[in-house]
Amino acid sequence: MALPEMFANIDRHKVPGLFEIEREGVCKRIFISDGNIIHAASNDRTDRLGPYLYRIGDLSRKDLVETMRQREGSDKKYGQLLIEKGVLAPADMYTAIRSHMEAIVWSVFSWQRGNVSFKIGELYEPQMVRIHLPVRQAILRGIKEVPDTKALVARLGKKSTVLAASYCTEDLIELALNREQFDLLRLVDGKRSLFDTCTLGPYSVSENARLLYAYRILRLIEEVEEPNQQT
Repeated sequence: MALPEMFANIDRHKVPGLFEIEREGVCKRIFISDGNIIHAASNDRTDRLGPYLYRIGDLSRKDLVETMRQREGSDKKYGQLLIEKGVLAPADMYTAIRSHMEAIVWSVFSWQRGNVSFKIGELYEPQMVRIHLPVRQAILRGIKEVPDTKALVARLGKKSTVLAASYCTEDLIELALNREQFDLLRLVDGKRSLFDTCTLGPYSVSENARLLYAYRILRLIEEVEEPNQQT
């Protein structure tokens, strides 16, 4: 099963728990509760908060070097050090941590292989900062990071596959679809082929296919059965 489909299944049943996704010694952990991703962590050195803030321009090299040095000889969390030194205000720190966790979540969607486990229950790490990222929005955004578009289209069906809408307005509001995403969804009319929908959509053929796959696993659209398949 593809990782986005695993997330969709867990969200559909509103099961709380912890995803642990491992590949080549790297383990990324994603905590889920009440339909939201509430925390994400990684043991990859490149995923550390300090280097991440430096990469996106929120931390100068000088502040990075100084705070990382202080962190080595302290039991304080890195965010606490940044606040105490006046590098970031608490509100800015929350925004930075949220952005950092989201980056960890997006990164797992780009993995084509790995070992995945899911532990059921309301699980927490000591003193962890909680965010509230709806799983459905994470699926929609994360699928953009999937590298193999052909594999996604294969899971949708053949070029001639016809898709029909199966959503309610509340679904679209919850997902916060923008105008172009909604325009693509409106092309799904129960008559147009998958190939034509991807060709006519507002984005590139590849990106349209990614979004249609997301719509399918989020149950916004469904395949129309051919007459000889109906009972």
